[in-house]
Amino acid sequence: MKIFIVGCGKVGYTLAEMLNEEGHELTVIDCKEKNLVTLNETLDVISYVGNGSSYRVLKEAGIAGADLLIAVTDKDEINLLSCLVARKAGHCRTIARVRHPEYYDEIHYLQEELGLFMAINPELSAANDILRLIQVPSAMEIDGFAKDRVNIVKFKLPNTSYWADKRIKDIVNKNIPFLVCVIERDGSVIIPTGNTVIKAGDNVSIVTDPQNSKSIFSISGVLQKPIKDVIVAGGGTITYYLARNLLENKIKVKIIAPKIDRCEVLSELLPEAIIIHGEPTNQRLLLEEGLERADAFVALTDYDEENIMISLFANRKSKAKLITKVDKMGFEKIINDFNFPIGSVITPKFITAEQILKCVRSMINTMDSNVEAVYRMGDNSVEALEFNVRGKCKVTNVALKNLNLKKEILICSIIRHGQLIIPTGNDEININDTVIIVTKMKGLKNIEDILVGR
Repeated sequence: MKIFIVGCGKVGYTLAEMLNEEGHELTVIDCKEKNLVTLNETLDVISYVGNGSSYRVLKEAGIAGADLLIAVTDKDEINLLSCLVARKAGHCRTIARVRHPEYYDEIHYLQEELGLFMAINPELSAANDILRLIQVPSAMEIDGFAKDRVNIVKFKLPNTSYWADKRIKDIVNKNIPFLVCVIERDGSVIIPTGNTVIKAGDNVSIVTDPQNSKSIFSISGVLQKPIKDVIVAGGGTITYYLARNLLENKIKVKIIAPKIDRCEVLSELLPEAIIIHGEPTNQRLLLEEGLERADAFVALTDYDEENIMISLFANRKSKAKLITKVDKMGFEKIINDFNFPIGSVITPKFITAEQILKCVRSMINTMDSNVEAVYRMGDNSVEALEFNVRGKCKVTNVALKNLNLKKEILICSIIRHGQLIIPTGNDEININDTVIIVTKMKGLKNIEDILVGR
């Protein structure tokens, strides 16, 4: 596809990286030339300096031949105007990042009037991800597939787990269907077989029905403690969305924010929350406000360094579930290399980019079978792919044990008529099934690509 990206900030650059890997023809527009320098040095894209909401700029950049425009600047108005101009000038589909709560509350009207194919709110998406982690306290990461009929849940296996030092085929439970799809151990990522032994300390990702997520922890011996109160450091938009969701779920919320005017706004918007004016990095203040007794602590300040440091402090002083927002690309590698104990890491730019990538993939490939969604796992070295099997092909009506699969490909689940099947070797893929696979291979575009010789 020929895709235009307006805005080359954190989200724009990350999105360009992902779409470039997929082989799309990209044009990236930003009004600041310095934002395009690194992009030009690292990726094979066309860059254009200018205002992405300008008819003249879009016309000169070639919008008439574009299939899709994605507007992800830091200003909602520019994103919406860029999409409107692109629709009129290029007749292409459009995706806009819309962050302000007031605009997003009216998003259905805006989508209809502006003809948006998709609108995405990074802060709301991040808040929803955090809420899922709080609702399933033992999980490090949760991601949904097939319209949330399937969950991939990642958690750390403790020394006390029943599964420690057992083969995967020996932990099968007939009453609660699940499948271990990825194991992360000592910096390496394993796509397991039935004979793979799980060890204490492994980060284990499983595929299961969302209703069974909590039951998995019970049968594995992973301790669960319901979260009833949460402390949030930082008073930004993610904090607002998260607090609103938590309060709706009857979870107590205390917010520590450094700006008095923001505290006043949050007090009006969230009358049931406790709002504290103070520096989230003030260790004494954190202790005074009950950090040691909190069930969960979420670091959502504007600075990655602050979030990491206060989460490390919270790890020392409490047993709270930790969730830490990190935006800078360089910090992610440092966190992984040094195994910092800061709990689940939330990266809004990746959440946004992955949601847009799922949307792009759903727009392409008119073949019988195509990728509908993608989720990157294990420090981005593994992909979970969702295929929609729309017609007869080489993988349909053949027992899975008889398919000649490429190495390190695991068929995790089949969704048929809305029901989840955790497959065995005797199961088959049928037309109209949704199939989820996990693989270390990149660039799979068709379900038949999982076979040797394709």
